[in-house]
Amino acid sequence: MNNKKILVISYYWPPSGGVGVQRILKFVKYLPEYGIIPEVVTVKEDKASYPSEDRDLFKDIPENVKVHRTDTTEPFAIYSKLLGKKSIPTGFSNESNPTAFQKFSRFVRGNLFIPDARVGWNKYAYSEAKKIIEKENIKTVLTTSPPHSTQLVGLKLKKEFGGNIGWIADLRDPWTDIHYYDEFRHTPLAKKKDLNYEKDVLGNADRIITVSDEFGKMFAAKSDSIDPKKIFTITNGFDESDFKMKSHPPNDEFVITVTGTMPENYNPFVFIDALKKTVEEFPDVKFKLILVGNAADTVIQYIENAGLKESLELIPTVPHEKAVEYLFSSSALFLVIPQFKNEKGLIPAKLFEYLASRKPIICLGPQDSEAAGIIAKSGAGKTFDRNMPAQLSEYIKELVLKWKSDKNIDIENNLLENYTRYKQAGQLAGIIEKMKK
Repeated sequence: MNNKKILVISYYWPPSGGVGVQRILKFVKYLPEYGIIPEVVTVKEDKASYPSEDRDLFKDIPENVKVHRTDTTEPFAIYSKLLGKKSIPTGFSNESNPTAFQKFSRFVRGNLFIPDARVGWNKYAYSEAKKIIEKENIKTVLTTSPPHSTQLVGLKLKKEFGGNIGWIADLRDPWTDIHYYDEFRHTPLAKKKDLNYEKDVLGNADRIITVSDEFGKMFAAKSDSIDPKKIFTITNGFDESDFKMKSHPPNDEFVITVTGTMPENYNPFVFIDALKKTVEEFPDVKFKLILVGNAADTVIQYIENAGLKESLELIPTVPHEKAVEYLFSSSALFLVIPQFKNEKGLIPAKLFEYLASRKPIICLGPQDSEAAGIIAKSGAGKTFDRNMPAQLSEYIKELVLKWKSDKNIDIENNLLENYTRYKQAGQLAGIIEKMKK
């Protein structure tokens, strides 16, 4: 029996880029330091549908970790060719003002591909995982999502092997409660099927890991058969090895940076109005707003209509290392929490990298959210509800005044050690070890 091995099943894996791959990659990177050696099942890179690629991430895969790549069948490549897109949409949530074809595509995705359009990978992932479990006598399996279809691989393995394996389901995002879920226009039958999948996964997994306490409560409330005691929170975090560069904020301009996606339904417009007011109040200061990643056309248009076109810099999706450089070369950072019914539990993964950069954070979202609590406890910035435009403007003004007197307004953060990827791998290792007893 090899109790020190764990099988990890993840669709997103290098060369996949973006935030989705960071969590599982860093778990795999640091688990060996706790005596647990992962084997990974993922999709062949030439068959995968990735929102972005970042080949630099290969360096984080330990040499002693075997990676098994499988075939897949999925519709995203066809979809992108029809639209003339080079990248793959993430849940189609970044498409503002969708065309009739895009609306139709969402309907197809929501009703023919349940739970998602990567479900065609499942039969290949299951077959490969079954072989590895039997050959290596592996006793612990971890599935991570999105895509939530990956959890159905874990469910099938659990039903196949029963008590011979312990199954950990890691859910980084809500499933049927994700903020763009209604965009897929599910029929009642499709929605019921998806809900049943979600409950089946949550009910049968031996352990459930998610990224916030509120999300844990949300999943526990799905069914009376789900034991809340088997749900654990391991937040996202940052890898200390990625943050060894020195801060180098500019002296000649006040730079606010945003990394990641910025769809229209994130509703960042109060911040843009507040920034416009601040720019008008400080005609002697040169401002720059850098959006690194994908922003909706409507958001860009709103910024330009606010008279901030000259201050706006759009940077396409970049490798993770380059994104970190943008953080270190900023004066302040903007974070927005999307509006949806479980918004209080949404802790954007980028928050922890924002913290690690030690730049002041301007956060738009619920003041009683878990993200706001982390920012407040860390002394890393302030959070404002969308009905607080005056207070938001005042805080941006406060930061600009500090910057005028001292160009480097970086902050100290004594809580950073709580959010390192190394420590979080230790939390996961603890859960794995207890399952074996």
